[in-house]
Order: sequence, then structure tokens, then C-alpha cells
Amino acid sequence: MREKDEFLKQMENLKVPEVNPQEHPQMVKMAIMNADRSAALGVWLIVVPCYFLFCVFMYYFSHIRVGTSWFAAMFTLISSLDKTRYIDFLGPIIMVVLPIICIIINALAITHVGLQKEGRVQQLNITIKVKIWNILLILLSLAIVGIFIAYVMAENITVG
Repeated sequence: MREKDEFLKQMENLKVPEVNPQEHPQMVKMAIMNADRSAALGVWLIVVPCYFLFCVFMYYFSHIRVGTSWFAAMFTLISSLDKTRYIDFLGPIIMVVLPIICIIINALAITHVGLQKEGRVQQLNITIKVKIWNILLILLSLAIVGIFIAYVMAENITVG
């Protein structure tokens, strides 16, 4: 019984932390997107460009030159998209815009921003979570975009 009374006295003498409700909205720390969902969406966004790059690699480096091969079919599809009127924009969207969207959503998923105000000083805290799948998707998407930009630049260089 005495222990119970001592415990109650200790609980009554505890200092309660003061909370200022006006400071709470000034502290913003949030993830824009869920890291797992953005990784899954990112995979779907780069499946077709990765498949195309795989087909290009296999077509040129496997030395299989059969006209009806699996790899040549991808070239036929992409070239027909490029030559077809009204859907000629679809190739660049698939090959460049989708990986850029993948980069954006995965970067937003692992980046956290916090704003703290201490007196007259405001601090902006930017934190990047190390989520391996999101980082790998960002790097793979950067590689895809880089490869296609290099291809476009090399294709359009004219030797004088």
C-alpha cells in the first residue's frame, strides 16, 4: 500500500512537457509518396524501355539475324510507331518520358523535407532515406534516359 502511495506521489510530481500548438504546423516532415508503391509503379514504367534495350542489345550482340526473330520484331514495332502518322510521338514518350516520371516519383518517395523554426532562425532539413529499390530504379531510369539521349545525339551528328 505504501508503495502505491509513493508511486502516486511521484506521478503527481512529474513535469509535463509544454506543447505550443502554434509551432506544430511549422514543423513539416512528410514523404510525398510511399516508397514501396513508387518502386512498384517505377518498375511498370520502365518495363517497356528495358525490354527495348534488351532487344537492341541481343539483336546486335547475339549475332542472330533471323528476320522473324523475337528481337527483330521489337525493331519492326518501334519503327512502325515512328513512321505511323498521329502516333509517332509514342516512341519518345515510352523511351524518355516514362523513365523520367519513374525518376520523379522515386525521388519524391525517398526525399523528406522538414522546416523548423527556432526563434528567428528557420532551418530546412532535407533527408534522403536509403531505400535500395527506389535508388536502383532511379539509377536505371537515368541510364535509360542517358542512353536514349546519347543515341539521339549520335544519330543527328553530321560529319561535315
